[in-house]
Amino acid sequence: MASAAEQLARNLSFSTFSKAKALQQRIWFTLGALLVYRLGTFIPVPGIDPDAFRATFEQSQQGIIGMFNMFSGGAVARMAVFALNLIPYITASIVVQVIATASPRLEALKKEGESGRRKMNQYTRYLAVVFCAIQAYGIAVGLESSQGVVLNPGWFFRISTVITLVGGTMFLMWLGEQITSRGVGNGISLIIFAGIVANLPSTIAQTLELSRTGAISGFVAASMLLMALIAIAVIVFFERAQRRLLIQYPKRQVGNKMFQGDSSHLPLKLNTSGVIPVIFGSSLLLLPATIASFAAQGDAPGWLTTVTALLGRGQPLYLVLFAALIIFFSFFYTAIVFNPQETADNLKRSGGFIPGIRPGERTAQYIDYVLTRITVVGAIYLTVVALIPEVMFSQLAISHFLGGTSLLIMVTVTLDTVSQIQSHLVAQQYEGLLKKSRLGGGKRR
Repeated sequence: MASAAEQLARNLSFSTFSKAKALQQRIWFTLGALLVYRLGTFIPVPGIDPDAFRATFEQSQQGIIGMFNMFSGGAVARMAVFALNLIPYITASIVVQVIATASPRLEALKKEGESGRRKMNQYTRYLAVVFCAIQAYGIAVGLESSQGVVLNPGWFFRISTVITLVGGTMFLMWLGEQITSRGVGNGISLIIFAGIVANLPSTIAQTLELSRTGAISGFVAASMLLMALIAIAVIVFFERAQRRLLIQYPKRQVGNKMFQGDSSHLPLKLNTSGVIPVIFGSSLLLLPATIASFAAQGDAPGWLTTVTALLGRGQPLYLVLFAALIIFFSFFYTAIVFNPQETADNLKRSGGFIPGIRPGERTAQYIDYVLTRITVVGAIYLTVVALIPEVMFSQLAISHFLGGTSLLIMVTVTLDTVSQIQSHLVAQQYEGLLKKSRLGGGKRR
């Protein structure tokens, strides 16, 4: 039998959306913020020759720089002020969360509620500035080592480039937080999503042009389209898949009446971590690889050139490290967002129990047992979807915008945003029902 929320969700219509004025304002704010982000990807860093940089970029866009360009929404190809995007902030978030698991002080901050969360976010921002400055300086040095790209090399260019790129990333951090609090969806994910979607039409046109000129056959182009559709279907299936644990509530007596015990389900998502492991894994690979790739364009030592080649798209070392990071963060992030002991304690306080499992510690162990096994399946799913298209498309020199990582981000962020919009509409319907019931009650009196 469907719940009241599910019944309301089925009755959602355009008229319900037209009445949700607050939701419309949130959507318009989100679209406006994303438009500001897209405009920033076309403002170049001062002091470089755009034509010379474009020629240099085209020589390395199929490597790790192509992945960076995907996350930045094409800003790297134009060396715009948002070229670093949110990669330093994501990397800082990873480091802070890892340290928090080993630091009693940070662990205590996480349990302080809203005030502790604000302090953790502040530490993350400070660390993001450090990472951003290091990456920006590495990019500035790399640009100077490229022949004819920088108009006036020197410390003035390096300092101005660092300030520009750090300022761009800080602005995007603020913009993402504003989208999360005043818009719809997760601001950080939506900014990355917007960059990928904005470049998708040109990527498809480029692929069709390769097919027309004979660089790739029509059969290969059709196969890529079919594979993309299959990948989208697989992503939707796994993202909506759940393992439901039956929760039983005992009979209760109110006065002289005995009420039958209720039952419900505890839904455990097959992929609790979502697309976070893919984004985190890519970010950690991009931090050292980007600096190495730019520095290797000049008079770099042989080992740096070797590292850049090994971390190229589709290379064995890149694939192994990417797969290992995805699996690690699948378990790590799941452990952060879901606490079996806390869930078991809540069930015990409310009188609920899993049939055949003793409440308390045994329930927590059972939930952890089930969660660990479905996380294994979720991690394998993320790894396969992220890596197989990367291997195939790298052999065909197809853009990163058609890879498994981009498909995962697009589909997952879309599902999450649509779910939040639906939640707002359901809340709107509940408010309408409550108002009607109050009016009806007043008339009867």
